[in-house]
Amino acid sequence: MARTLYGLYMNAEEPMTPEEIAADYGLPLEAVQEAIAYCQSGPPEVAQDFAREEALMKATGMDDPDYKYHGKPRLLSPQERARINRP
Repeated sequence: MARTLYGLYMNAEEPMTPEEIAADYGLPLEAVQEAIAYCQSGPPEVAQDFAREEALMKATGMDDPDYKYHGKPRLLSPQERARINRP
């Protein structure tokens, strides 16, 4: 996903160059540069996808700071999951 590549590029702790990302993922440099430019343009689809992922993490408890210590997400019913994934 373009957002994944963009996240590697914008990582606050260890940002990667487009060249490093292309090499790590076996992608043409132009594809990585296109993904970065796409995300920088602020497309609504990327924002909606991010919001859905955040809602899913919250609903399952994966956004809890102590999640890595207890590590079991709350299971969602099909109805809950459908509500979160609704466009």
